[in-house]
Amino acid sequence: MSEKEYIIAVRKYSAMVYRIAFHHCASREDAEDIMQNVFVKLYRYENDFPEEEDCKRWLIRVTVNECHGLFRSFWRSRKQELEDYQWEQIADETVSIEENLTSRCNELYRAVMGLPARYRISTYLYYYEDYSIREIADILQCKETTVQTRLMRARKMLRQRLEGGLGDDE
Repeated sequence: MSEKEYIIAVRKYSAMVYRIAFHHCASREDAEDIMQNVFVKLYRYENDFPEEEDCKRWLIRVTVNECHGLFRSFWRSRKQELEDYQWEQIADETVSIEENLTSRCNELYRAVMGLPARYRISTYLYYYEDYSIREIADILQCKETTVQTRLMRARKMLRQRLEGGLGDDE
């Protein structure tokens, strides 16, 4: 990949890589670190991509792998989570990214960010990146039925939170 192609890829896909990382780990700082690692790997990648879609898929796969690697790291395995930590707090911090959204969209955004990571990433790829279930299964390296189940459970959780209020536990 030439330097010019690399710069074009970074400009074109950096927002997507950041959003995937953020939806997976729900931390602005971790998402930025992951994004940096992904683009360093792209820079070092020696093969060319036959099609533009191949580059996009490769970036998504590497981003997901980096997210998984972050959660397997020594630092993450040794830290203790706060029991009363609310994902809605993280979503509230990031609402400034989406300032022009209506209040209903903000509520939906907070509800999606409140989902467990496995449901967040599947939901993001399906609804925001317009990938099919088969493509998501390929990207996440899991079965299509697993993706379908995650989407079904995510919809159920979102429905309960949005219809019953964000305070419901699930």
